Amino acid sequence: MRVVMFGYQTWGHRTLRALLDSEHEVALVVTHPKSEHAYEKIWSDSVADLAEAHDVPVLIRNRPDDDELFERLRQADPDIIVANNWRTWIPPRIFQLPRHGTLNVHDSLLPKYAGFSPLIWALINGEPEVGVTAHMMNDELDAGDIVRQERVAVGPTDTATDLFHKTVDLIAPVTVGALDLIASGDTALIAQDRSQASFFHKRSIEDSRIDWSWPAETLERLVRAQSEPYPSAFTYHKGRRLEVLASFVSAGRYGGTPGRVFYREGEGVVIVAGADARTGRNHGLAITRVRTEDGRELPAHAYFTSLGGYLTNQP
Repeated sequence: MRVVMFGYQTWGHRTLRALLDSEHEVALVVTHPKSEHAYEKIWSDSVADLAEAHDVPVLIRNRPDDDELFERLRQADPDIIVANNWRTWIPPRIFQLPRHGTLNVHDSLLPKYAGFSPLIWALINGEPEVGVTAHMMNDELDAGDIVRQERVAVGPTDTATDLFHKTVDLIAPVTVGALDLIASGDTALIAQDRSQASFFHKRSIEDSRIDWSWPAETLERLVRAQSEPYPSAFTYHKGRRLEVLASFVSAGRYGGTPGRVFYREGEGVVIVAGADARTGRNHGLAITRVRTEDGRELPAHAYFTSLGGYLTNQP
């Protein structure tokens, strides 16, 4: 089939790479300009550079809503548009233009985790699986009928970076497999169960802030979700920002006030956690490695030379 590709960052780059390696023809690529947003500078392989290296015409747009773009798309005469990690709304006159419509590739197990940063949110929430879904685009974001979906298990120590590498490898088989099904005409689309749908916003630095009223199990997943190269989970100690780089859920149960620097357990320093920590039924978050405001990385035992005091949400 003749394909126009909309995409951005490494997800779009992997999609375009898969299309270029397939039997399908890439007629035009549309991508976003480079961004200084903290999360958009991560996994930032250039879709434009890959397209230009293969002599595929490229258009750079923040939003695909101008008449010039529409005319270029019409002239490209695509059988289908394939989109992955396109960051703004695509209007119906564009996604309905190709003969087979528009296939969107999204890194979650839709209908759950539509929207942004699905792997990070899924890890924080303790999902047992993540994956990639190819679905037909309609008027509602990430809500169209599913063509193909692949999943992988979330391991007990997986970070968001681990999940990125697991799922990015699914892009090629999901995308090309879906296109082959559509081209053959032999596909039964699966309608999404909208009662199971969830939609998540873009993450920002604020979303990395540790809230000590959360259970320790959730905080431990937050730390893993904010693994390098993502901005680390952070808190404040004695008025200074402190990044938490590694942690585990304590074996013991500790009572008191959330945020209290309380006890040494193994290689960790236990922080009291959970909104009901006063009951003494909660595990704590045992921090093992930190980064200080001036950039020093230290084992928690070396940083917390004495116990007592509190970690806080604000300076």
